[in-house]
Amino acid sequence: MSDDQLPAPDKGFQTEPLSRAIGERYLTYALSTIMHRALPDARDGLKPVHRRILYAMRELRLAPNGAFRKSAKITGDVMGNYHPHGDAAIYDAMARLAQDFAMRYPLVDGQGNFGNIDGDNPAAARYTEARLAQASESLLAGLAEDSVDFRPNYDGTLSEPVVLPAAFPNLLANGSSGIAVGMATNVPPHNLHEVVDACLHLIKTPEARDDTLVTLIKGPDFPTGGVIVESAESIAETYRTGRGAFRVRASWEQEDLGRGQWQIVVTEIPYQVQKSKLIERLAELIQTRKIPILADVRDESAEDIRIVLEPRNRTVDPEQLMGALFRASDLEIRFNLNMNVLIDGRVPKVCSLKEVLRAFLDHRRDVLVRRSNFRLQKIAARLEVLEGYLVAYLNLDRVIEIIRNEDEPKSVMMAEFGLTEVQVEAILNMRLRALRKLEEIELRAERDALQEERQALEAMLASEDAQWSRISDELKEVRNLFGKSKPEGQRRTRIQEAGETVVIDLEAMIEREPVTVILSKMGWIRSMKGHQPLDAELKFKDGDGPGLAVHAETTDKLMVFASNGRFYTLATSTLPGGRGMGEPLRLMVDLPNEAEIIAMFPWREGEKYLVASKAGDGFVVNAGDILAQTKTGKQVLNGDALLYRPVRGDHVAVVGDNRKMLVFPLAELPEMSRGKGVRLQRYGKGGGLIRDDMLSDAICLTLADGLSWPMVGGKTRTEPDLSEWLGKRGSSGRMAPRGFPRDNKFA
Repeated sequence: MSDDQLPAPDKGFQTEPLSRAIGERYLTYALSTIMHRALPDARDGLKPVHRRILYAMRELRLAPNGAFRKSAKITGDVMGNYHPHGDAAIYDAMARLAQDFAMRYPLVDGQGNFGNIDGDNPAAARYTEARLAQASESLLAGLAEDSVDFRPNYDGTLSEPVVLPAAFPNLLANGSSGIAVGMATNVPPHNLHEVVDACLHLIKTPEARDDTLVTLIKGPDFPTGGVIVESAESIAETYRTGRGAFRVRASWEQEDLGRGQWQIVVTEIPYQVQKSKLIERLAELIQTRKIPILADVRDESAEDIRIVLEPRNRTVDPEQLMGALFRASDLEIRFNLNMNVLIDGRVPKVCSLKEVLRAFLDHRRDVLVRRSNFRLQKIAARLEVLEGYLVAYLNLDRVIEIIRNEDEPKSVMMAEFGLTEVQVEAILNMRLRALRKLEEIELRAERDALQEERQALEAMLASEDAQWSRISDELKEVRNLFGKSKPEGQRRTRIQEAGETVVIDLEAMIEREPVTVILSKMGWIRSMKGHQPLDAELKFKDGDGPGLAVHAETTDKLMVFASNGRFYTLATSTLPGGRGMGEPLRLMVDLPNEAEIIAMFPWREGEKYLVASKAGDGFVVNAGDILAQTKTGKQVLNGDALLYRPVRGDHVAVVGDNRKMLVFPLAELPEMSRGKGVRLQRYGKGGGLIRDDMLSDAICLTLADGLSWPMVGGKTRTEPDLSEWLGKRGSSGRMAPRGFPRDNKFA
């Protein structure tokens, strides 16, 4: 159908390309998510939901020294008046503002169960109560003095602040995190005393560099403490670019138990790590024997963190044990910094430390100017009234006479004394008791004080230096409230210079013991203590049976070769014990379902192996080239793998499905780390021309010793002279010796 044949759109509808319609609507959604949900404002460090929670609590008059109110009431007011989203999301946001392990300076004072560091959720909103914390008062101070813009709420019935006045840099003090469309933010909390010091330095030296500011703000200060292990250069670069990461470790100490016994006590864990999951991970490391020098873990925490780690024996090096745990658990994390914030509430930008502080200071200057102008208006209005009062006192008898005798005293007084309507209204509303002489003295004193205050404000507004001086004084007041002079203002997270990385050899920690590794027919693997007979009868799951069994030691690397040509590496010490049926091998390595397990053997350094495919191609590979570092294994042989054999002797014997055997020198095989290999033996068509003949088996041997194979009844037969089957690699060979096994296998 052509465009001319398209039906005319109905009234109220418009046509546009689908790509444009979707693009415009998706862009609208993305901008809404970025600006109104995920990214904080650089000025007050809050997202809209947090700002609305604090403002609603202020409207409910929940002052820090006042009474608590039910969290359900607060959540309902926020949802009904300002934030039309789910009450669960609002309550979760409010609960986080009250958690002292999540917020460096909590903005909500909670009463009841607001969750814990174990990861337990807060109690339902009907069971908890809350009020504003002291830090929130500093964020809200001046809100009623026209210090910030207001906008209509979602339904236009009320108004809400666009941003809070924010007397301190809350973005850096408490941090923020969020994920928007195509961008994210992650700002760690910092020490307020240090942040204020940096602000004061930036006021004094506007051209200060980020490197200078980093000497004042040494790094994040997490509410859960811990140790930041980073170099000063790395921290400076992170703050200069607004992107980077900090390595955060748990704080620990060695506790002496007497008689040479000791244990490790973890007293602080990294920020945002749930203690319960950390304990589970440490217990898993013990169970799977991935950290063999760790014997036990106990959680003895009460109000404070106390995680006890017991070593396997007294000879264990505590530094080595903790180094291994830092690598294998969340006792050490990387906290990523991404200072992506909204500048002026509109433009998302990845900011440096200086840019964030500058955005806050510029906001404080705007707040100061607006509050000062608001105060000047109030002073002017009050002075106007006071001037009227003083005129009334100077002409008190005449004023009383006018009020008593005139029908329209307002107009008469305005005409006779030159008063404004506001002044006359104030005089007419004056109480008789205010006509005392003492009241006149107080009015004159109030007028003089207001005039002096007005002069000071006008002088400050006329001088930029005076404005910054006033802002500095306000910041110092905040520093006195929340700084290092108070116990909660002390720095909690220590900064350590990153030292040399200690190479920890976990294999050296494993006690060397003999084991027997059993792999069932269905792929369940287990490790039994001692070297058991490889043909011993064992219990298997229903429908399962014996597969492969090898003797190894706990210090060995166990190699598994599969039909997809990949070698998989397992640590023998981490295999499940032999009391049960074991665990599926496919849970330990990424082995495809269609791949079959061909061989299993302990890895030995310096050895060489013959690998071959069913098509009859193969090569020799060194032991160092088959070790895999990941669960996905290491691809070595390209093709449908058939076998692996240790390289022994000087010749190779191969036999195909056609029962033809060929013996050729081992030197004719190339050594490769990966590939298809070379042709071992040439095959023709199979019987009945149904399929091509393929390789059946191969073995390495010493030509002078001949070839031996097992017979029925446990006897062995040897063919000492193999000259009849000697040939060049890739030739077809001759029929196998009389008595060769019918399954075409050498062993």
